[in-house]
Amino acid sequence: MADELTHLLTAKLTKTPQGLQEIQTRSLGLGALARRVLILVDGNRTGKELGAFVAGTDILSLLDELLKLDCVALVAGSASRSVESSTQAAGGLGELADLPSAQTRTAKDVEMARNFMTNTVNTIFGHHNRISLIEAIHACQSSDDLRRVYGPWVQAMETNSIGKKRLPELREKLFAVL
Repeated sequence: MADELTHLLTAKLTKTPQGLQEIQTRSLGLGALARRVLILVDGNRTGKELGAFVAGTDILSLLDELLKLDCVALVAGSASRSVESSTQAAGGLGELADLPSAQTRTAKDVEMARNFMTNTVNTIFGHHNRISLIEAIHACQSSDDLRRVYGPWVQAMETNSIGKKRLPELREKLFAVL
């Protein structure tokens, strides 16, 4: 899912009439975080900017939910960047193109990459934080799956001063098995 929705990180979002109605009536039964994001949608903020208000939560799943319920829409022209530039803005995903093919990675490599990503999140943020990211990492069964979670992993690391400082070193170690 994250791979298909990464353009939402760079696109500006606006409320639809359905979204405005939902704020007033709460008829759709949105969760607290989805409702918070909906309230903060103003036509000027990108998905990545909105993600800062719900740190530790997978912003892409919240935005996907709001899009499916027709509560938000993309601002015209805001998602017109090329796929390459939007994936780079979403956490350096363009760097993955330099890695060996995912099909060449062994099951042991996948396990090592999954453990590395999990351990870095737990070390930087502590246990029981960034649960949705940890769950997404654990759900990965292949190197391709882990590469789709790489963007949110980088985004999480960039939200912490220690994580941001160590990101080049961590990225290099991860790329050895990713």
